[in-house]
Amino acid sequence: MGVFDRLERGLERAVKQPFAKVFKAEVQPVEIASAMRGAMDDRAAVLGPGRTMVPNVFTVELAESDYERLASYEHALTDELVAAAEDHADAQRYVAPGPFEVRLVSGEELETGIFRVRPTAKDGRQGQRGGAREFARAQQERDERREGEERRRREAEERERREADARRSAPDPRDHDRDADAYERSAYRRPTEERPRQRRRSGPSLTIDGRHVPLTTAVTTLGRGEDCTLVVDDPGASRRHAEIRISHDGPHLQVILRDLNSTNGTYLNGEQVGSEELRSGDRITLGRTHITVQLEG
Repeated sequence: MGVFDRLERGLERAVKQPFAKVFKAEVQPVEIASAMRGAMDDRAAVLGPGRTMVPNVFTVELAESDYERLASYEHALTDELVAAAEDHADAQRYVAPGPFEVRLVSGEELETGIFRVRPTAKDGRQGQRGGAREFARAQQERDERREGEERRRREAEERERREADARRSAPDPRDHDRDADAYERSAYRRPTEERPRQRRRSGPSLTIDGRHVPLTTAVTTLGRGEDCTLVVDDPGASRRHAEIRISHDGPHLQVILRDLNSTNGTYLNGEQVGSEELRSGDRITLGRTHITVQLEG
């Protein structure tokens, strides 16, 4: 029996009535558990050989209507979510700085069915102290490495662009002979005005695993399925995980990221999203795959 099946059965026993009747079509506890699992995987920090630490406190922000609906089952729900987090940590051989905790809070700006999971690290009251500080330091080092890699990638792209521009603008030695031959012919011709070179403008694009992928269609699907526009080779990605839609609102280019009910959720700059407008430099996370967005043109 999988973690999510056990979660559903545990909640069904806890609230003494059928699971589907309790939660209906609003926020599902399995969705919260999936988002927690994705947050653990995304923020896992390697502290040493065989020692990977993850956050252990998860604050779940719910719409006011969802919070009121789940509040009466809060104790049973948080217990089962903690158990699901512990199972995932055991399966992935993760360690935590302290016991797992889940807190439900109400977020006024959220709509029904939309929620956020905010993970943090907290030392336990008993046992070794300083785990959360060690985890924060490891995460900072990891983020700095990622930023350094991204900066070096951008610098390399800029260097390649400058070199390509220099090659295009460098004079060809063979042009000297051609110019000498053309000089006499030009004496009998009226000089023509040189047309200004039009600069090519590039459109929106994605960078994934060092590959530059232009967004050339109105809808780009992302996922493991072979029928997706951009196939993501990641076991943490769903077959049809998310899509990117491009439209124009007058002169304004709109690029929208939308989650397609994926199992592990779609993250934008570390936050789980359902549908969100993209900006240049945004980072999309599917499973353990990071995709950088560039909007130009």
